[in-house]
Amino acid sequence: MEEYGFFLSFNELEDLFRLPVNPETLEIKESGDSKSYTIVDLGEINAIAYPKLTEITLESIFPAQHYPFVLVRSEGPNRLLRPFEYVEMIQKWMKSRRPIRFVLSGVSLKGEREDSSVPNDLALNMAMSIESFTWKLSAGTSGDVEYSLSLKKYVFYQASPVKIVKGQVKAEPKRASDKAAPKTYTMKAGDSLWSIAKKVLGDGQKYKVIQKLNGIKDSELKKLPIGKVLKLP
Repeated sequence: MEEYGFFLSFNELEDLFRLPVNPETLEIKESGDSKSYTIVDLGEINAIAYPKLTEITLESIFPAQHYPFVLVRSEGPNRLLRPFEYVEMIQKWMKSRRPIRFVLSGVSLKGEREDSSVPNDLALNMAMSIESFTWKLSAGTSGDVEYSLSLKKYVFYQASPVKIVKGQVKAEPKRASDKAAPKTYTMKAGDSLWSIAKKVLGDGQKYKVIQKLNGIKDSELKKLPIGKVLKLP
């Protein structure tokens, strides 16, 4: 048996939950950014531009009890959370100013919704920013939280290093990731500040930034011990 589930995750699955109650409707907005101009002796023309970022709106509830229509289990690692746990998690994501990941997926069910919290065949998987989150407690709902969540597609962007090959400029593509950059690094055998800067910051020349941040003297550069924890910019 299969059904569709809505999943929200943050920081490469550091946080993940399935919406306990599927929205009645999923509103997806796709629009262009064309502009019209009036040309002498020709009239109005339409200049087609790149499409705008996809917008998604979800409206549902975070239930305070395990109703028959709730899609997650009542206990266990994928248990139904308290309504305010969902609210606080979304608020935490918004304060991080980092994108989340929205997944609409087919879910295989075995027995008593054994796998109901695990995405199966992906139908939609998109990095998104949280544009707005409104929620309220309604009288007579036993503590259920009604909410509306507005998301907008997030496009990863960063400066890319380039190489000159036979007179042609070639950019080195980097894999986009919604995982937060590490704040510390523990030195291992064979490490140097240059190799750490190359690995973590993408540029070995930035070793001086790490050196200054950690108050390391030039005379100490070749004597850094294995296991030393370095702060990263």
